[in-house]
Order: sequence, then structure tokens, then C-alpha cells
Amino acid sequence: MTTAPTYKAAKTVASTLETIFEKHRSNAKGKGLHHIVLTPTAEQIEAIIDAAFWTSLRKEEGHSPRISLAFLSPEQAETPIMFSNRLPLSPESIAKIAPGFERAGIHMGVWSDNNELFLWGATATIPNFCFVLDVSEPGLVVVKHRRTDGFGKFSNIAVLIGDEIKIVDDRQAKKTDSPNLLRSLLDFSSPALMDEPVNLLLQLAVSIRAHKRGGTLLIVPSLSVAWKESIRHPLHYSIHPPFSGLADLMHLPESERDLTKWQTDLSREVELVAGLTAIDGAIVMNDKYELLAFGEKIFRAYNKPLVEQMIVTEPINGGQPTVVFPAQTGGTRHLSAAQFVNDQHDSIALVASQDGRFTVFTWSESQNLVQAHRIDSLLL
Repeated sequence: MTTAPTYKAAKTVASTLETIFEKHRSNAKGKGLHHIVLTPTAEQIEAIIDAAFWTSLRKEEGHSPRISLAFLSPEQAETPIMFSNRLPLSPESIAKIAPGFERAGIHMGVWSDNNELFLWGATATIPNFCFVLDVSEPGLVVVKHRRTDGFGKFSNIAVLIGDEIKIVDDRQAKKTDSPNLLRSLLDFSSPALMDEPVNLLLQLAVSIRAHKRGGTLLIVPSLSVAWKESIRHPLHYSIHPPFSGLADLMHLPESERDLTKWQTDLSREVELVAGLTAIDGAIVMNDKYELLAFGEKIFRAYNKPLVEQMIVTEPINGGQPTVVFPAQTGGTRHLSAAQFVNDQHDSIALVASQDGRFTVFTWSESQNLVQAHRIDSLLL
């Protein structure tokens, strides 16, 4: 290494991250998955995090760098852009070239030779479980890897915000009260909701959070209209017949899918539906992915109790479930979503705040309470 790391959080978390990546790599090899890259050592992880963190605090022509670093050799990337001369893995080098590689899906390649880390170029394609580090704003470092389905959101492993370290606890995926969305985010081999190859709710959650206006998505049973009891009437923007753009794509047999076109079409439909959450009020979708309404106001159903307590969880190491008053979880958007789930136990509410906080509300049969799952650390 050319310089000694000075970001203390990097040293604190490096060994833990090496162990986590090695565990996933070993499990993947045991399942017969191929094209799995080497895990960087704790020393290398510390150096990569350190360089990325200090890069995030710099400015290039008035802009903070937004970067993604991937640990792999040029031979492990498909059609990479390769520099004629290696660049040192330093904040100066990274910040200088960051503007050219900050688009989504582009990763600067990092590799090691004679115990020295360097930048060799960039790639848009990386193997399964490749070590990836993203910086999207000053002081915020996210360590993640590519999901095995190869589509959409990567799986987060750890989030570092200044001196705060959040390591994702994937054991929460095994809890019986965890919603399918949370299980898929935490369990790296988990199928998507309703046994589909793509977790649609995950893609919607990322898109809803991305527009930064806040929003609420209610998922209701397709065989019931009881959800209308918890919506103010008349409905503002009811859709008839239900919009089936997402449903048609998700239910298209795999044998009839042109994968590239199908993924492009799905991304377009996700952006369309998620964009409706920017309108004041909630959007309503059934469990067949059909859009039923948007811009709707939630209110307590007749003869239903007022939600007075809920369980708050966050899937990180050391995170303990806490029983709180609903007002402690956020503003009116969170409170109304909690009341909706308190009324409609077989529904799910996804709520994004303007500040990036994201919460999934579900009903816990074992605790007989609403659960509020804080998952913003999984969506960065």
C-alpha cells in the first residue's frame, strides 16, 4: 500500500467485511455458481474504503465525487475500458476521473499487484459477489455486491456514515414475521416476492426513494376490497380497469421473454408507477402487481382501533426491536401507513420520506402489533 489509511472506521470494519464476503463466496461456490471473483483481504478493504471516504470529501469543479469501485482484474470484466497506465488508488486520482464514470452501472476497476492497489480502468459488467464500494454523497460509503439474479439493486453489506458503522444482519431474513421484501433484501439467495426471478417491490422501493419527494405504496390482496374501508371516499384517482403494465410483464412466461427487452420494459414500468408516489396521497397496488389507484388519502376504518404502539426494527448488527408510539417513527405519512396496516392486517405499506428514510409496515401475528422495518440502509 502506498499510504497508510487514516479513516478509523475503515480499519474497524475491514476484517468483518472480509469474513462476510468469504462466507458468501464459499456458499456460492458450494451451490455451483461460477465466475466468482476473489475476496479482497482486510488490508485491501481498509485501503479501498479509506481512499473512497477521503475522495467523497473532495470537490472537483464544485461537485462532490460520485463513484463506484469494484475489486476485480481486467480479465474478469467484459469489454472493459483499460487505461494504458495504471493510476494509484488515491483520493486525488479518483476525484480527477470520477466525473467520467459516475453514471449508474459504471464501476472503476481496482486490482492489486505486488501488494499495491491501483485503478486499471472501468467496466459495466462485474461477476457475482464482486466487492463493490459506492459513494453517493460526502462521508457516505456503501459496501455491496451484485445480486445473483444480475438485475437491479445490488445487495448492501455495510453502510459507513462518518464514524457510524451499520453492518447488515442477514439473519433477520429467517424471522417468520419478516416481509418478503425484507427477506429478499437480506437473503442473497432468496427468490423474489411470489417466486418471481426479479423482486419487483425492491425495484419499486429504490425508484420511490430516488425521486426524493416522499411517497406511500400500499400492497393489498387481489381477492378483497376491504382496503377501501381505510381510504377516504370518494376515491381521488381510481383506475378502471386496473393498470396492468407491471402485471403483464411479471406474468409473461420466461420462455417468451427477450431478456434485454423485458428488463428494459420492466424498468420503464417501474419508473412510471413509482413516479405516481410523488403525488400527494398513497398509491394502491394489489398482489398481482395491478395498479388500482393513486393520490388517495388514508384514514382509520370504521370500528377499527387507533394504532397506539408498534415495533420498530432495523436489520443491522446490534439492532434490537423496540416498541414505540407511532408518532416516533416519522410524520403523518408514516402514521397513516401504520394505521392502514393496523386496519388491514393482510396488507403491506412502503413509505419513503423526503430525507431518504424508508420504512416497510407489516402486521406481526406473533406480536399482534404493526411492525415498522427501517430499510433505508439496504437501499443506498
